[in-house]
Amino acid sequence: MTADTTPLDTARAWLVQDPDPETRDALDAVVAAAGSGDTSALAELQERFAGRLQFGTAGLRAELGWGPLRMNRVVVTQAAAGLARFLIDTGRDRSVVIGYDGRVNSDVFARDSAEVMRGLGLDVTLLPSALPTPVLAFAVRHLGVGAGVMVTASHNPPRDNGYKVYLGGDDDGSQIVPPVDGAIAAAIDAVAAAPLGDLPRATDFVVAGTDLVQAYVAATAAIVPAPALPVDAQPRVVYTAMHGVGWQTARAVFTAAGFAEPAVVTEQIEPDGAFPTVAFPNPEEPGAMDLAIARGVAVGADLVIANDPDADRLALAIPDGAGSYRRLSGNEVGWLLGWSAAKRATAAGRSGVLAASIVSSPALSRVAARHGLGYRDTLTGFKWVSRVPDLLFGYEEALGYLVDPDVVRDKDGISAALVLLDLATSVAAAGSSIAGELEAFATEFGAFASGQVATRVDDLARIGTIMQELRSSPPSMLGPLTVLRSTDYAGGVDGFPPSDILRYDLQGEARVIVRPSGTEPKVKVYIDTVAGTPAQAQSLVDALAEAIRPRVS
Repeated sequence: MTADTTPLDTARAWLVQDPDPETRDALDAVVAAAGSGDTSALAELQERFAGRLQFGTAGLRAELGWGPLRMNRVVVTQAAAGLARFLIDTGRDRSVVIGYDGRVNSDVFARDSAEVMRGLGLDVTLLPSALPTPVLAFAVRHLGVGAGVMVTASHNPPRDNGYKVYLGGDDDGSQIVPPVDGAIAAAIDAVAAAPLGDLPRATDFVVAGTDLVQAYVAATAAIVPAPALPVDAQPRVVYTAMHGVGWQTARAVFTAAGFAEPAVVTEQIEPDGAFPTVAFPNPEEPGAMDLAIARGVAVGADLVIANDPDADRLALAIPDGAGSYRRLSGNEVGWLLGWSAAKRATAAGRSGVLAASIVSSPALSRVAARHGLGYRDTLTGFKWVSRVPDLLFGYEEALGYLVDPDVVRDKDGISAALVLLDLATSVAAAGSSIAGELEAFATEFGAFASGQVATRVDDLARIGTIMQELRSSPPSMLGPLTVLRSTDYAGGVDGFPPSDILRYDLQGEARVIVRPSGTEPKVKVYIDTVAGTPAQAQSLVDALAEAIRPRVS
């Protein structure tokens, strides 16, 4: 919206180019009310046309709705055209593969993208159905294309959708990082300055066959050896897709690798963009795994496994000894998978690097040191983890795990689930369990604990205020521990680019990190401790959480 136009003018221009009858009708009603002098309608137009969604390293993600600050067919078409022009203008391979999940309008956004990109001259392959994000990430490398697009909002609230970009070539199928995101954003802005109808479209793109999915299944199943126990003696498993697209692909992978088919949470096993049984389809959210845990109790499961809706994340719960289940933290799963990767590398005489995001537990660095492997901290996000040279395994505490960089250069909840099934079966064959493996880890490397404090805000400006208040008045004590060092990453630290991260190192190797969420309106605090026993470490986590909570509220 320019200084010469009113919100009504801008809204009417948007109406002309919106191809979606649902968003067009919704906006038309607001325009009519505003045109009749309704001040609340005028205010809504002013707010919704005050800017546009910013394309960043996470692509686009927002609630569905009309206008440039929501996810809709106009915004997606402009993004697709901008990405196409970026590939053309920078001399990259003019080919793209497009995938989509089961959220509302994901298939529509994917087809719009395919038609516009093909109209601009790119070779376009559209995946054959709603599929997990890891299949799209795999397809970028498998097909050798210049870029990949995944239409997904992952684990966001039900009314959200998003647009995620990968690059081929030298980027090897990883998600985009700066300055590429800025160049794509500029190309999108240039497209948005012209009428949408000026963009050419074509429908002669390729729809991939099921052989591509089968290739992912075969490559993923091959990352583990034959199970240590026959099917009828393996640990009992419950699986939920959380109303997402993970089940069919996960089942095929488990079967191909020789593992028993899990019992499923019937109410959540098929894709449903309404997500009727969960408020937030994120396994980390309280209550999200309740149905899966109830199913675990009913069948006496040894493991309860959950993928998020696009199956790039994995959650695990194990029996708590009191008739229910305890969900392991992302760090606990990361320790187990990282330790398993380190032992496999040692046995094979292989060198390499373990990596974790900076907000993940420091425990993995001890594993790497014990096994003579390299270790790298990265900025938050798998766009950074996946780019670590010589990577053997990488994770971030938000339930993301990369267990085989040779297959997928992104977090993959299906391959991570497979490796956990292999681990659980192997330790069961030796008379132990996942709980026993966690105890062995604490004996070997120390008793680590981690926790989080998260503040969700309605006004995004509050996030900046919280971070500025902490910068202006950093804590000298948190709970019972003295802050030994405060580090502000705003200017770049230790090779990290400038980032909105605050880190406090405390006595006894405890650590607190504060940062804004990259995908949700939250300030997030990450707390890590190590002590003589798990109970002592957890007690310190609780004390630090209590101390920092008022500072981020």
